[in-house]
Amino acid sequence: MNGFPTAILFCCDHNAVRSPMAEGLMKQLYGKNSYVQSAGVRNDMDIDGFSIAVCHEIGVELDRHRARSFEDMRDWGEEISGFDLIIALSPASHEVAQRLATSHPVDVEYWPIQDPTAKGENRDTKLDAYRQTRDQIRSRILARFGEPQSR
Repeated sequence: MNGFPTAILFCCDHNAVRSPMAEGLMKQLYGKNSYVQSAGVRNDMDIDGFSIAVCHEIGVELDRHRARSFEDMRDWGEEISGFDLIIALSPASHEVAQRLATSHPVDVEYWPIQDPTAKGENRDTKLDAYRQTRDQIRSRILARFGEPQSR
């Protein structure tokens, strides 16, 4: 794909941890350069409180995020064909994104981002795991799209 994509979809398993972080970070870094959304294979969870907390630390607001699945997107009239790029952050979402992309001209990338939900024994170690995931996503975004231009 040449140039900056006009519409990007981040996806993961539940749209509760990794993909909302990626959506929020992308919007913070690049503003309105691109239409950015996120989705999950399932929407059976609310946004994760640790995700909200670690993103809040760097000025990314996720409090109002509502988890949605690929199916929810379709039900609400948002089609995969409206995106230039899908970035999958988990193996399951990568599989679904590839399947959906076979009938639409959309590029799919897979970024294996660690799932922090099972890491850490107490609040502090859990927060550290979520910060690592957040920072891993931020690094991948910057590596892929470059330093943001001043807005």
